[in-house]
Amino acid sequence: MPYILLAAAIAAEVAGTTAMKYSEGFTKLWPSLITLVGYVIAFTLLAQTLKSMSVGTAYAIWAGVGTAAIAAIGMVFMGEAATAAKIGGIALVIAGVVLLNLGGTTH
Repeated sequence: MPYILLAAAIAAEVAGTTAMKYSEGFTKLWPSLITLVGYVIAFTLLAQTLKSMSVGTAYAIWAGVGTAAIAAIGMVFMGEAATAAKIGGIALVIAGVVLLNLGGTTH
């Protein structure tokens, strides 16, 4: 169950961050509200996840997957350059999350 909550927290954070791009510095109402709601949901679900998962593991997955997803969304949907460095960086973020999880955790 904690991984389902964490996945939902990541999805909410990614939605909020994507909406932030369209808020134009919080000058557009609907994207700004989606950003706010997305982050409230993301942190609420992350807090629930931390009840049964170690903070290091949860945060590494949340931040890593969220970062990789936002970078990919930027390249695929927002016209950001898909350079070898960016793609390599995404791969390193994912590898880092995997390595942290392979290190084992106790709660």
